[in-house]
Amino acid sequence: MVALNLWRRDNFDHPALGAAVVVVAVAWTGVALWGYAEARRRTPLLLAVDLAVAVGAVALTPLAKGPDFNATIPGFWVIGALLAWAVHWHWKGGLAAAVLLSAADIAIRVSVDQPLDQGNYGNVFLLMIGGPIVGYMCASLQQMAVERDAAQRAAAAAEERTRLARAVHDGVLQVLSLVQRRAGEAGGDLTELGRLAGEQERSLRSLIRQQDTVTAPGSTVDLAGALERLATAHAGRVDVATPGTPVPVPAHVGHEVVAAVSACLDNVRVHVGDGAPAWVLLDAVPGEVVVSVRDDGPGIPAGRLETAAASGRLGVGQSIRGRIADLGGTARLDTGSWGTEWELTVPLEATS
Repeated sequence: MVALNLWRRDNFDHPALGAAVVVVAVAWTGVALWGYAEARRRTPLLLAVDLAVAVGAVALTPLAKGPDFNATIPGFWVIGALLAWAVHWHWKGGLAAAVLLSAADIAIRVSVDQPLDQGNYGNVFLLMIGGPIVGYMCASLQQMAVERDAAQRAAAAAEERTRLARAVHDGVLQVLSLVQRRAGEAGGDLTELGRLAGEQERSLRSLIRQQDTVTAPGSTVDLAGALERLATAHAGRVDVATPGTPVPVPAHVGHEVVAAVSACLDNVRVHVGDGAPAWVLLDAVPGEVVVSVRDDGPGIPAGRLETAAASGRLGVGQSIRGRIADLGGTARLDTGSWGTEWELTVPLEATS
């Protein structure tokens, strides 16, 4: 820009004004480079001023060069502001900046009764096509980066699950198998202990098999269908009510919610009885899902959960509340002589 205006210095009717515009543009270039260098300074105000300086430099061209000007003072220097808007606000920002710059370029020519020629149309075309394309490409790159990061996290989680599965297999599963066998041999009161050890061993093996599959980033599951299958697995003692239509949620959200509901139902079986009925209600509203799990048992005695947590039994804290909290939701417990009810609320926007 500086070189072209020096070369065309004879075209200025008011050289001092033209030189001032160039100096301001050069100075603003330094300010803009400093401002865009850190994310905290890339505010809408900076972008607005950047575009305003570019439009202002274009608008001052007739005053500095006279009505017979050919090229504007800033020339292609205005592309800097256009690209900044495209990078920050993607194709919409690129389009908005292109419209304003094109309008300014056409307006100054119309104001001095200049005929619009092919060169003018070409400049407008480059602005109108370049801004949205650059903005679209920036949005695509950012989306690819998000998906790449999600895939890397999923791969790291899969490796950690594999390591934990080996540790569980080499330790906990072998101990449970030994307890089941020895308790069965001993008979008597230890038979029930052996049965429980066998159930826990099968549950752990099933959990390990489920963890072998890494959910693809961006995939979804039908939460309603998953909860209905959960009812089938509990041999008819669980009634599930859903909206009657699929409730798609991110796959990891669906898996964690189903796991938390399973923990609630396990508590019903252990503390109320093997055949105790339970009811699960799924309510899907815009932006969140709410799952209620209720039984008609005697309720949870006051202080029991705190005592269990203090003694190291973290079933409720980790299997239910911990899972829902990790999803950004809440797990509310109501209990009394009428029974126990869990209300699990998960916001879908926070987990997407």
